[in-house]
Amino acid sequence: MDPAKNPYTLMFGEAPAQIISRASESAQLINAFCNAEQPQKIYMVTGIRGCGKTVLMSEVSQKIKKMKDWIVIELNPERDLLHSLAARLNSLDELAAIFREAKINLSFLGLGAEISGAAPIFDIETALSRMLEKIKSKGKRVLVTIDEVTNSEHMRVFAASFQILIRQKLPLYLLMTGLYENINKLQNEPSLTFLYRAPKLDLGPLNIRTIASNYEKNMHLSDDDANTMALLTRGYSFAFQVLGYYTWEHDGDYRKALEEYRQYLEDYVYDKIWSELSAKDRELTHAIAVSDTGKVSDILQIMGIQNNQFSPYRKRLQKKGLIDTSRFGYLRFTLPQFENYVKSMYMLDM
Repeated sequence: MDPAKNPYTLMFGEAPAQIISRASESAQLINAFCNAEQPQKIYMVTGIRGCGKTVLMSEVSQKIKKMKDWIVIELNPERDLLHSLAARLNSLDELAAIFREAKINLSFLGLGAEISGAAPIFDIETALSRMLEKIKSKGKRVLVTIDEVTNSEHMRVFAASFQILIRQKLPLYLLMTGLYENINKLQNEPSLTFLYRAPKLDLGPLNIRTIASNYEKNMHLSDDDANTMALLTRGYSFAFQVLGYYTWEHDGDYRKALEEYRQYLEDYVYDKIWSELSAKDRELTHAIAVSDTGKVSDILQIMGIQNNQFSPYRKRLQKKGLIDTSRFGYLRFTLPQFENYVKSMYMLDM
């Protein structure tokens, strides 16, 4: 197979040529924002690294951007978000003309030329309020998307201002993605308690059969080989790309790709995840890894603790997206080959 035509990617956040659609999740977000009766003003998408948060956000924003009277603005979370939003809105020719006609003088803020006969606006929040009022008068709505949010000063200021702007019934909407722990920290800010009421979409695994169909179609594999490959990914979005990439490089022989597949996941995902786990989290992951059954009772026995001590750690790993608790009384890792990785790393830590 021609390496130059490899349809799979090893890059995080890049829109790959091959995407397993999350049709239901995409429809859920679009319907929430576009609901004519009671539109949702804010939505947060969470999940483990590499689960497809960025791809889903891009898919949703592209679909909404094509809709009449919607404006979609993507912001960089590392910059001054309020100033960036005003600048991006004013950079659109249609809106800039509307703002000039309304004599919204943004020159002091460095966002436009002086407007004769109009006093300059000195406060960015005031500027955005007036800009959004004019956008509302034209029957338009603005969706802001922010990828991989953290509890930064820029994000806290933006979230607080966003709350004020939506209380003014302005047509502003927000779609954010982030790791569970980062969004949780942001929600715990005393001044941002309104974020607790915002709905969250936790991304789970991709459909295994759809992954198998993709592999089978693109690399002309047997049904058995395609199914085996799909199971090896456990539905983890980034694993789907990595295994597909290296299998393509080995002319469709997934067996030759397995070592590179394992190493890439460990180097670019699992090392980072492991570094962020507490000592007790690591102890629990090790107990899960060495348990022959995955039964909670066996895991408790390995750790030597009671269920009431165990529950907070299980909940934390579940929220991080590391464990599957869907089968009552059992735990399993959501990530492929994570058991072997945990066993090795835990031995090194001892």
